[in-house]
Amino acid sequence: MVYRPTTPWSWSFLILAFVQSCVVLACEGYVFATFQNNLIKNNILDLKPKNDTIAAYSEVEFQKAQTRTIPTYLTLFIFAHIFLVALCYDALRLKNTIQVIGICIFNLAMLIYAAIQMDQINDANDALSPDKIQDKNLKLMETDIWGAIRPFLITIPCVIALSTVLMGVVCWKLYDEFAWRIYKHISADLRMKKRYLTFQIFIALLKFDFFFFVGFTVQFIVIVASTTGFTKNQSNTIGGKDYEFYVTIAALPITIAFLATAAFFTRREKRGVMWGVVVILFAALAYFIFKLVRMWTPTYEETYKPARRSLTTFAVITILLIILTIINAIACIMNFDKGLKPHITKRKVTDEEDKNSMTEMSAHMSQPMQSRMTID
Repeated sequence: MVYRPTTPWSWSFLILAFVQSCVVLACEGYVFATFQNNLIKNNILDLKPKNDTIAAYSEVEFQKAQTRTIPTYLTLFIFAHIFLVALCYDALRLKNTIQVIGICIFNLAMLIYAAIQMDQINDANDALSPDKIQDKNLKLMETDIWGAIRPFLITIPCVIALSTVLMGVVCWKLYDEFAWRIYKHISADLRMKKRYLTFQIFIALLKFDFFFFVGFTVQFIVIVASTTGFTKNQSNTIGGKDYEFYVTIAALPITIAFLATAAFFTRREKRGVMWGVVVILFAALAYFIFKLVRMWTPTYEETYKPARRSLTTFAVITILLIILTIINAIACIMNFDKGLKPHITKRKVTDEEDKNSMTEMSAHMSQPMQSRMTID
């Protein structure tokens, strides 16, 4: 049965996410269309190094990478806002308070990313603009478009900031609704509620892990590693590309399957499998720390320069999320075999039952409090 929100605050949260997504994607779409229509694609395809030196190849590859910056940001914003709306619907369906709070934090992270996007798109415009490019004989764009797209790039973080504030207000109201639902369908036992809260945090973290890992991977593959000639040491390449390029592509579907497996076996309370999940999470943590250090190493500075600021943002957030995921995974394992499993594997509450629960809460809240003193 398809879930439908049953309260004004639930509808408000979902509609707010949807409206924000439409406005932001409309602005991103305009920026993308302006950028693509202004590119001289034939000149970019025919772009060749001036001589047979590593520096010349690096310059050409850097300029080619800049042409993919804006399309990649548009793709990420489309993915982020589809993910946001889906996550809002999922949080309301599951009555997951932690996920609702996480969505507000996620929106704040997208606000930071939108601000970073402005600087990097400005850098891409400078690298390709006929007014600012050093080689006047090399024309990759018809005109400088910064003045045309700048208002829309400013609008995006403003819309996200306003939406984040409104989401915070709605989140506060939803907290009361969901707290009553947990009281009705879990138990009044504080220890059981704490175990259920730990489980909710872990499941929510897995979902956000998915987005930030995919976002980092897409940027790395499309902007950084999709062309040849970036590495100064060509001995560790296959067909001109670093081994890391192929490892990153292979890791993407494996990661998605791994996160789904972690959620499944947490519900089933499989202790051995979950300890294996913790070990893999530590390996993922080491990988992202390695990537963060490498992108700021002088040897690979030119390789990551087209997207280094946004990649750094994604890497730092992912590292923090993985650390929190490891902590909560261990906490979930410690809660196995303590009575939580029946509550998280039983059938979901129907819309009608949820309506009845909310009606009961309203009736309970409207009852006058009895006085502690009476007069005979």
